[in-house]
Amino acid sequence: MPAFRQVGEKQLPNPVLCMAWSPKRDLIALANTAGELLLHRLANFQRVWSLPPNENTGKEITALAWRPDGKILAFSLGDTKVVVLCDAEKAEILHLFPLENPVSCMHWMEVLEESSVLNSFYTSEDESNLFLPKLPTLPKSEEKSDEILNLLGEVRLNILVLGGGSGFVELYAYGMYKIATLPGVPGTCSSLCLSSDLKSLSIITEIRSAGNDPEICYIQLDTGLLSDCLPEVTRMARKFTHISTLLQYLRLSLTCMCEAWEDILMQMDLRLTKFVQEKNTSTQVQDEFLELLLWGQSSPELQALLMNQLTVKGLKKLGQSIETSYSSIQKLVISHLQSGSEALLYHLSEVKGMSLWKQKFQPLGLDSAAIEDAITAVGSFTLKANELLQVIDKSMKNFKAFFRWLYVAMLRMSEEHVPPELNKMTQKDIAFVADFLSEHFSENEELFDRKGKYFNVERVGQYLKDEDEDLVSPPNTKGNQWLKFLQESTHLKESPLLFPSYSQKSLHFVKRMMEGVIELCLQKPAEVIGKSVKQAVCLPLYTVPESSENTPRLFELPSLYNDKKTNMHYGVFCMPEISPCKLYLLRKFTDPFRPVPNALMAIDLSNVLSHSIDDDAAGASSDCVYSCQDARFYDDETLTVVLRASEEDNRGRVLAQLPLGSALSCEEEFNWDPSLRLDQQSGAIPVKGLVLENQWRDLENMKAQFVAVNGIRKVACVLSSNLRHVRVYEMDVEDEEDEERPESQNASSDQDGLEETPAIQGEAEGGETEGGGQRSKEQLESGEALELS
Repeated sequence: MPAFRQVGEKQLPNPVLCMAWSPKRDLIALANTAGELLLHRLANFQRVWSLPPNENTGKEITALAWRPDGKILAFSLGDTKVVVLCDAEKAEILHLFPLENPVSCMHWMEVLEESSVLNSFYTSEDESNLFLPKLPTLPKSEEKSDEILNLLGEVRLNILVLGGGSGFVELYAYGMYKIATLPGVPGTCSSLCLSSDLKSLSIITEIRSAGNDPEICYIQLDTGLLSDCLPEVTRMARKFTHISTLLQYLRLSLTCMCEAWEDILMQMDLRLTKFVQEKNTSTQVQDEFLELLLWGQSSPELQALLMNQLTVKGLKKLGQSIETSYSSIQKLVISHLQSGSEALLYHLSEVKGMSLWKQKFQPLGLDSAAIEDAITAVGSFTLKANELLQVIDKSMKNFKAFFRWLYVAMLRMSEEHVPPELNKMTQKDIAFVADFLSEHFSENEELFDRKGKYFNVERVGQYLKDEDEDLVSPPNTKGNQWLKFLQESTHLKESPLLFPSYSQKSLHFVKRMMEGVIELCLQKPAEVIGKSVKQAVCLPLYTVPESSENTPRLFELPSLYNDKKTNMHYGVFCMPEISPCKLYLLRKFTDPFRPVPNALMAIDLSNVLSHSIDDDAAGASSDCVYSCQDARFYDDETLTVVLRASEEDNRGRVLAQLPLGSALSCEEEFNWDPSLRLDQQSGAIPVKGLVLENQWRDLENMKAQFVAVNGIRKVACVLSSNLRHVRVYEMDVEDEEDEERPESQNASSDQDGLEETPAIQGEAEGGETEGGGQRSKEQLESGEALELS
């Protein structure tokens, strides 16, 4: 019986650029040339959801990586230079951050080191819940608040490593906080692997020089500071990730406030502005309303405009809309902005405490002065939010009084009955109406020049506009005894204990200023940690002919792997121009200064299947010579490979599992000449032959080229050379020879050389995506028992 069981097969309409298995579930993420991100299930390769490209993120996906818990999927976009964190269950974008360079590869790892200090931190990390109230969820229009808070994930440190061109390498703790920027890496990164003990980072780079073919190099960087200060790094990174998450929460809260303002108040603004501008009399609207307020009589024109333009029913509806909008903004400020600001102050204060413990945290670059500036900026933001609350409260009183009075006046104009409870008007109510008229119907030339409106209802809206200009109507602080006392006090005037208020600026402006100060506070550790990283190993491997430039770089060897049990870095690669039938295995200890025996060896694939093929079935193919198309580490002791028979042989492609035990036990040493590239001394590399028994199967009717594997879930996905034909396998189950697979047989008849009809492609894909977004959660849950078994 053939090894491995085929469980799905599909022809895809667009070529696949990268693919990655979930570390915890039988799910695989694919990115294609159309800019789509697709999530498929192992069983029948069923699509769970698709995330189409959009203008806000970009259309050119360049790399994929799963968070180690399988709940978040990260992908990078080359055209917009951003990295996006996506909810794996809902296909919802939770967070994105811009970069200076496009990303060409990424790797998301989890730290597995254990210590008593770390364990005590893991158990006490949630102590902030004892002091801070739980942040309320945002309104239904922005159902992201829970997901945003879930971005933190588990307490155990995980790091997203990003690599790109021009030596660009950055490390992000928990996928959000930039913990290091690594300088001095030559060339363009094509593969990355940070060890689970944080002692070193392995990189495969492509270095170009004028007039020469690109050179592939293996580089090992010493990241000893991260390893030596792991408890401090974890604690600091966790705090800064909390801060990044809270900033995202405040942004969403402000977005909700802006929506509440724009949807209702701006419509009213336009209607009343039009109403004022259509007035043809020479008197001011303010004067006419004051005349109506004082004498109870209005001009015929004002009466006609009120009764025909606004109407009694329209005025009542408008008043209710305004009150509802103000109330929702008020609730968002109280429950969201203030709660988020308090949580920010709490976490920043804890970070300040860390920075004062210089013995532990000074090597990581924590700067207490920068953190103090960040605390001050958050305080200013809190003051501005409180100022907005006061403005809303005053505006609501004036609006209510004005609309109540105008409603009664219009009822009298239409000779309708006025309810007794509305007929009473106190001296305070009259003052509110007069204030409203003086503030909102002022034909101020400066106001008209700046806004183009005679009617100003932007006393609240001006706080929500993302502009650098000063407020049009700043709050009146005359008679404020506290401010007067501060100005007259020489000691308190410039006291660092008091937060500056920025009375002339909007809430958005103060929020952007706060984000900038916090960003400066976060940058310093990334620079200090980055400068501590040094290059320990640089091994030039081989050159790549320019003729192979059309091959997708994302799939190309070498591939890297970290053996967590033995603390080893592995690299596997081929040199087809030198030895097409050999697969090379490079290994280094994660401690870059510890020598490793048998650091390099070659595996001879030329006759790897010769003794395991049945003579009747194989015939003359028993001497079939194979070369490696792709190779990925399945687990610590096994390599999954796609093999290709030589041109003169009739056999096709083969999927095989190579046991590395015998190859790693090779006792012959290779003496590396550092003055030469590896391909220039390949003849001296020790070679080990392998013969497979039954851990292989023919890939019939498929020009297989690439493979992605997950040894934990024991699954593999094979991709054809045209990047459209995929097959998925369960690797620890044997397939039955006579098993019927109608869907697979139909899909495999393409033979990879023929182009599909676009209409058929669209129908095939459309059938799966219909309702994909709505049903994704149910699909994930329905397969949970199977996936986690």
